[in-house]
Amino acid sequence: MKVDEFDFDLPTERIALHPAEPRDSARMLVVGPDGSLADRVVTDLLALLAAGDVLVVNDTKVLPAELKGVRIRGENRSGVSFNLHKRIDARAWRAFARPAKRLALLDELELGGDDTRPPLKALVTGKGETGEVTLEFALGGAELDEAIKSYGAMPLPPYIGSQRAPEERDKTDYQTVYAQKDGAVAAPTAGLHFTQGLLQALQDKGVTLEKVTLHVGAGTFLPVKVDDTKDHVMHAEWGTIDAAAAGRIAEAKARGGRIVAVGTTSLRLLESSARASGEIAAFSGDTDIFITPGFKFRVVDVLMTNFHLPRSTLMMLVSAFAGLETMRSAYRHAINDHYRFYSYGDASLLFRSPQA
Repeated sequence: MKVDEFDFDLPTERIALHPAEPRDSARMLVVGPDGSLADRVVTDLLALLAAGDVLVVNDTKVLPAELKGVRIRGENRSGVSFNLHKRIDARAWRAFARPAKRLALLDELELGGDDTRPPLKALVTGKGETGEVTLEFALGGAELDEAIKSYGAMPLPPYIGSQRAPEERDKTDYQTVYAQKDGAVAAPTAGLHFTQGLLQALQDKGVTLEKVTLHVGAGTFLPVKVDDTKDHVMHAEWGTIDAAAAGRIAEAKARGGRIVAVGTTSLRLLESSARASGEIAAFSGDTDIFITPGFKFRVVDVLMTNFHLPRSTLMMLVSAFAGLETMRSAYRHAINDHYRFYSYGDASLLFRSPQA
């Protein structure tokens, strides 16, 4: 398919720079399997979901992986910043550098640090052609993890970071209330709408909560640069579904319960688990599943997700799930009715199209 088919114009003022307060007060556009649209709010999930349904959430935890510091080359020093996006081993990370042209192999780096603590030291040990570098740190393992958390800032998406600086509140705002496992460099943003109170109320109603893990990578923000979807190479992300959770999800679906994926990350992981066997199964490893219209969904019945960037792989995914014309109509409605877009924006609740 032509990538232009997933394009649309979004006024800049529709991009949310902070989340709704409280989280579950955000608006939610409900898109029915017949393409019908209804304006609701996130707390209406209590009316829209039923006992026996399964809410599948992604419990990845965002690392504050934006590091700023200086490049040292002899007597020369130059300011640089990095967004860590993929761990290689105990000491090494791949990162996007700004400005990358200032860096060369074996450059020494001092990141963070202040009057009360020394900087985090690293070395540039690899350099790609698109601003990506490999950093090897002086620290390793858990010690490095704690240093990154201490020195780093939340890696806000470029459409937010270009309009304001990171704030201390982002360390809480850009994290789901059920985040447990360190490893993401971007939040599974649909989950940002949940409060502990809403989760408990849903479980009291008989909705089951299941946790899976997919560490969201910076590739989620990369634009699709080809003209046709068949030429796009999807980025890979690591995820896992344990056997017990897979079994409970499969049993609930067999009983007639709906599988409700919170976010495209949960959906991609669930559909990856079923891609080979046709059944929900345990999964562990990288997934580069690329979902475009024509994909046949085997697991997920309902998808809760935010509003996505034009020409993005996520816009393609929701169009595959609910129908391209339906999503065009939904996005026109959301723009005209002043919904808030992207990571800190409002939600949509999509019921799978019969054709998908």
